[in-house]
Amino acid sequence: MKKTKTKLTGMAMLLAMTVTVMSACGSNDNNAANGGNPPASSPSAETASPSPETTPASEEPTPEAQDEGTLTVYLNDFDDIIGPMFEAATGYKVDLVKGNGAEIMSRIQAEKGNPHWDVVWLDAMPSIYGMGEEGQLMTDWTPDNAAKLKDSYQAYVPTNKSFYPTGAHAAGIIVYNTNAYTEDQAPNSWDDFAKPEFKNAVGMADPAVAAPAFPFVARFFSEKQLEGGQAFFDSLFANGLKVYPKNPNVAAALSSGEIKAAALQESNAYGLVNSGEPIGIIWPEDGAPASVRVAAIQKNTKNPNAAKAFVNFLLDPATQQQLIDQGDESYFEPSVPGVNPKPDRAADAQLVAADAAWAYEHEGEIKQWFADKAVK
Repeated sequence: MKKTKTKLTGMAMLLAMTVTVMSACGSNDNNAANGGNPPASSPSAETASPSPETTPASEEPTPEAQDEGTLTVYLNDFDDIIGPMFEAATGYKVDLVKGNGAEIMSRIQAEKGNPHWDVVWLDAMPSIYGMGEEGQLMTDWTPDNAAKLKDSYQAYVPTNKSFYPTGAHAAGIIVYNTNAYTEDQAPNSWDDFAKPEFKNAVGMADPAVAAPAFPFVARFFSEKQLEGGQAFFDSLFANGLKVYPKNPNVAAALSSGEIKAAALQESNAYGLVNSGEPIGIIWPEDGAPASVRVAAIQKNTKNPNAAKAFVNFLLDPATQQQLIDQGDESYFEPSVPGVNPKPDRAADAQLVAADAAWAYEHEGEIKQWFADKAVK
């Protein structure tokens, strides 16, 4: 037993000596590879603080997703000019899908499970606000040009930043046929529409069809609340108020003499005057209900870069000036400073808009109530 134990001990010592020699050789080889200097790393390096220049992978910025195709914009059926303008300025391709307010919103609703649009640009702030509340829109994103918005338009931007206002126009101003009334005889306030001298003489667009018409009626309902709004329009219906599908229909009825006065969207009103029709315009002292045009991006857009560029483009003062100078919907109040409205647009024009959240909450019942009254 003693001989076996001694033999094992000797073998263990020989093995230990071999390991030591090999370690020393490895160390010398490494030193030689480093020019005779010690290795750059050492056991203490494992506990050293990372270099200030080193950024953990989790903090690296996420690259912007790549666009997959042509940008699709749903918008009101005017301002075809915006497509070529945007393409020339940015190089992005855009497809414009146009319609009236009801058509566009119906299309968006039908595609809710599989949206075909990237951006919506519409005279329908309450409806777009609702889409943001329902989770259909990109939120918490701020275009660079949003910093240029006038204070009054900054106030329209919702807290979740789901849309941005590109301007506003009068959803309705008072217009009259000058062959029927002089300026003194014409109605000069909204309450005048209920006076006996204007019985069966007044018209307006349908808020369930025309995009600007709902903001028009919503202003009265939000200001007077539901019962007060109903009472106001009841007085107009009792006096023979006529309702037409869209503002161009109202304009045609006014020109033909079918009606003698109307609440008419301002571009249509100025268009009649500029074409030589016998039409007078009155901006009521208590303000004209505003239709605020807003732009929003679809939450799951496949073209995020082009979509963001489009919204930012709409907030550029140069873009808004070109829309006023050359566009079809050229009579509006710009949302950014440094833009000159049409010179013949009333300098003291006052716009008043319904609260978007309130109007969205009551949109369905207001439109249904109005539709029932119009049918009767």
